[in-house]
Amino acid sequence: MEALPGWSIESAVVVPALAAAALYAVGWRTLARRMPERFSAPRAIAFMAGLAIVLGASCSPLDALGHQLLLAHMIQHMLLIVVAAPALLLADPFPIVVWALPVAARRRVGRWITRASALGRLWRGATAMRPAWIVSACVLWTWHVPRAYDAALASRFLHDVEHVSFFVGALVFWWPLIHPAPRFRRAPPYPLRVVYLVLGAFQTAALGLWLTLAPAELYRSYAGAARPGGLGALDDQMWGGIVMWGLGGSIDMIAVLILVHRSLGGLATGPPSPPDARSSPGEPGTLLEILRLASGGGAALSGRASRGGTFSPTATRSPGC
Repeated sequence: MEALPGWSIESAVVVPALAAAALYAVGWRTLARRMPERFSAPRAIAFMAGLAIVLGASCSPLDALGHQLLLAHMIQHMLLIVVAAPALLLADPFPIVVWALPVAARRRVGRWITRASALGRLWRGATAMRPAWIVSACVLWTWHVPRAYDAALASRFLHDVEHVSFFVGALVFWWPLIHPAPRFRRAPPYPLRVVYLVLGAFQTAALGLWLTLAPAELYRSYAGAARPGGLGALDDQMWGGIVMWGLGGSIDMIAVLILVHRSLGGLATGPPSPPDARSSPGEPGTLLEILRLASGGGAALSGRASRGGTFSPTATRSPGC
């Protein structure tokens, strides 16, 4: 459905984004009143900006232009992978969104998201550095194989699957670097995060250079496309590759510099993420601690951390929340 000239309302994107924004706003407002030093405005801004970028990449004229210009398609992909995904994770959304849920729903989430649960074990394994790097690299390279890329442009369903897989792969990639809740393993040391990110930047740059230096058109979908500005297919492909290794590489290097700064600043010896909520109740950012502090030291907790689990979101809201 078209909203503004060139814009479209993709309900599969807009509805979840608005729901996530509403839940985050409710949870953040409540927790910010109780713990303003932890739930500051920049965190909420990062979350809303991440959602806005997802909506812009998916519903703006950029989406339609991506069928004519590989350059536009690469900008769309980079917005999802290196801008929206890390922005959302920097907001540490999980405990905030869970806090906005009714008590019964929080209890259910507490049973699902534990170290011992199937979902917890799956996520713990998927967000370890080695599998996270491999998964994200495989997703990125697979969809840029000419046959897969052309198939995605020819099918709206495959195109949506492509974008979802890019976004999920990016969340998985950035997870060990940002280390948001739920935390089922210790945070990697900063030097290891630098190596991980540099290797990720190298493989993205390699794909971008392949597109930039290819002597012939790689994707048949763009061969006969009517490109604005009279841009040739090979030049379009070259600029698409430049965007991939230029924009993607620039953001990766900014992140590397931040990690190096933190490492040299001695922050690498900060408190590690606990393998179990009982072992370190003061770990910043864990849902159990948020519930404990927000309820005045645990008085409002109606349950304990599950046996071998990380979180037990079973707090009840006090009057006025």
